[in-house]
Amino acid sequence: MPEVSERVRALHAQMTLEEKLAQIVGYWLDQGGNVVAPMQGEMAAENAGTPLAEITKDGIGHYTRVYGTRPVDPAERAAWLWAEQRRLKTETRLGIPALVHEECLTGLAAWKAATFPTPLAWGASFDPELVYEAGHVIGESMKALGVHQGLAPVMDVVRDPRWGRVDECIGEDPYLVGTVGTSYVRGLQDAGVHATLKHFVGYSGSRAGRNHAPVYAGPREIADVFLPPFEMAILDGGVKSVMNSYTDLDGVPMASSVEYLTEILREKLGFDGVVVADYFAVAFLEVMHAVARDRGEAAALALTAGIDVELPTGDAYLAPLAEKVRAGELDEAYVDRAVLRALRQKEELGLLDADAFEDEPPATIDLDSPRHQELARRLAEESVVLLSNDGVLPLGAWQDKPGRVAVIGPNAHRAEALQGCYSFANHVLAHYPDHELGFAIPTLHEALGTAFGEAGLPQPELVYAEGCAVEGGDTSGFDAAVAAAASADVAVVVVGDQAGLFGRGTVGEGNDSESLELPGVQRQLVEAVLATGKPVVMVLLTGRPYAINWALDGQGPKPGAVLQAFFPGEGGGLALADVITGRVNPSGRLPVSLPRSTGSQPYSYLHPILGGPSDVTSTDSTPLRPFGFGLSYTSFEYSDLLVDGAVRAGGTFTAVVTVTNTGDVAGTDVVQLYGRDLHGSVARPVVQLLGYARVTLEPGESRQVAFTVPTTRLAFSDRRMVKIVEPGDVEVWVGSHATASSAAARTEETTGGAITNEKAVEKIEIPGTATDRSALEITGPVHEVSREDARWVEVTVS
Repeated sequence: MPEVSERVRALHAQMTLEEKLAQIVGYWLDQGGNVVAPMQGEMAAENAGTPLAEITKDGIGHYTRVYGTRPVDPAERAAWLWAEQRRLKTETRLGIPALVHEECLTGLAAWKAATFPTPLAWGASFDPELVYEAGHVIGESMKALGVHQGLAPVMDVVRDPRWGRVDECIGEDPYLVGTVGTSYVRGLQDAGVHATLKHFVGYSGSRAGRNHAPVYAGPREIADVFLPPFEMAILDGGVKSVMNSYTDLDGVPMASSVEYLTEILREKLGFDGVVVADYFAVAFLEVMHAVARDRGEAAALALTAGIDVELPTGDAYLAPLAEKVRAGELDEAYVDRAVLRALRQKEELGLLDADAFEDEPPATIDLDSPRHQELARRLAEESVVLLSNDGVLPLGAWQDKPGRVAVIGPNAHRAEALQGCYSFANHVLAHYPDHELGFAIPTLHEALGTAFGEAGLPQPELVYAEGCAVEGGDTSGFDAAVAAAASADVAVVVVGDQAGLFGRGTVGEGNDSESLELPGVQRQLVEAVLATGKPVVMVLLTGRPYAINWALDGQGPKPGAVLQAFFPGEGGGLALADVITGRVNPSGRLPVSLPRSTGSQPYSYLHPILGGPSDVTSTDSTPLRPFGFGLSYTSFEYSDLLVDGAVRAGGTFTAVVTVTNTGDVAGTDVVQLYGRDLHGSVARPVVQLLGYARVTLEPGESRQVAFTVPTTRLAFSDRRMVKIVEPGDVEVWVGSHATASSAAARTEETTGGAITNEKAVEKIEIPGTATDRSALEITGPVHEVSREDARWVEVTVS
């Protein structure tokens, strides 16, 4: 049984079976017929029309999405919530308030709340400290509204960009996902709101990138790729909650896996919090996986495996589970285990204190304060990736400043195009098409209307044409778009995605894709504008990377510059406008490889030799742009790389490099440290990210960057499935992206920016343990980041 306080144990001792079960379920107060969860219509609660006092007569564990199911005024809803919590305290026998949870993947998913960049943009920023700040201010808003738990972050490692939920993920590298995601966890929890890791585990490895599809990842891939981000957030972030994955792993649904939810999550990784079900996941054991005959059997399987709380309702954990216990078919000890964990969490959150909700609710609240706006805009600025540039950008650097700019495309003048699928606008307000957004979110077209003047430049005339929709085959707007471009000095063409859920949109939960071509006729629109001969800047507002080789490396006319932004949120239009004018020097780096084609998927830069291109296959898996890639308006050079020559397994080594801004303008470089085992007892990746650091330099300025790297970052599961640090030689180098890994220095030339990589590869010998040449066996969890170290990335910049 869990270790709990005397108060919790005494409270538990008073409970009837019905009161226990009430504490391990949620109740969805007002779904309103809006589909915001998978198969929500088929899984509708049976309590429709039943008075709330009757539903909660035995108490309640969670209230599901009090603010995030329909547009409600935050202050008015807070007043209702405080009154409801006081009613639970006075009118139920045990007087326990409800734990309130909300979605918070791109900010609090509530009306009038700030919308931050989507997590894929967090990854593109390579800035865990800024993500911490964003998480903290989001948590402060939630706490002020009486929200206790946030259903974020997503720690799934991207394995296939066809998967619709890629925009919810941070990237394709476990270390990047772990460091950035753990920062968000700490930010949220330091504000007093419990974070929830999603989705444990392997969810993003589904066949063909299909949502809810089976996963057949091997145990080594699970252990070495999928688990490390969760491990980091548990050990270094102290995360309080974990949510299961919908998938089955090699035939075993994760919601019923004792091996993963108990043996690995708790006994091996040391998680001591509460496991909550992804919405309807317990019932899905019956209706989607068919491993249970009915809801009662589904409940027994999930509870035994380790799911403590059923969300969003109590379809299985109420009457069906009670029947199982009373029939002697399930030991009540499993119920007690979950209840004690749930009560301990409520105690930690102050819900068992006598003064809980005795204060007054906020009469007014600003969920999109200047601080929210500033952080959202900064994170957006840092996440914009410059993929190519022949000198057309920045427009502010033109000798003859543009007098007329055509702004074209389906995403040029739509606020929804800036937001991810878990934003309130695309998640909920899509069901209320006439409802106002409730906060300011300038489109790129609107932002360009003021950006030049704010940068101290002559403001050009803007001419706008939509050209086409995101989806569909209608080309009737092409003529107006071509005319606009022909009349202008330069055309900014904004294309990409519309985020949504379950068939509503082109990307997002349930919006998987068989193709990685731009949706609809958007490519044809860009090509029609290119045919005018005018300089073109192509801006991608997407939730996944697309195969755009025609725009980057194709034989025909190409855009002069291509910018990639992953749903950059409410400050995204402003950030992109500032990058285009030159007020902001782009510093984002790709958190996922840019695919060459749909057929080259699934692909990850973390592949062994056999996973790359070779003479024995006619297909080429080389990415169009690699993980970590991103250009700048200046140039950087790496020199004087020094790496420790030897380190004992289990120890740490230091790599030091000098970074110089060799260009004419200030800029920020993302210095990336990579390494590889030269030989391994199992096939090892040809390149692996070991560390990274953002370094801002004035023209001509140099700085020395020192990386302190534990050898456990090179740990892997051996043939016995034991995690080890194996003796041998390791190459270590600094590069601007993942494929900058050959032994010779190489320069990628772009007009207006060059990145020179000094790659005098250094070799480290790992001689083994202190006593012999055998591998160091790691019997406990691998500490990816020292718990005593307050820095997220173990980097010092001097």
